[in-house]
Amino acid sequence: MDINTLRILATIASFIVFIGLMVWTWQHRNTSDFKDAANLPFTDDQS
Repeated sequence: MDINTLRILATIASFIVFIGLMVWTWQHRNTSDFKDAANLPFTDDQS
């Protein structure tokens, strides 16, 4: 196994992780969680 084979495997693994993150992000069951997280900077903390 040479260095080019390792580079190819790392590229493929990174691409698979990227696609997995994109699928996870665009699932409808996560929409409300992401909307809540997007509004966190605008909440008024009374601590």
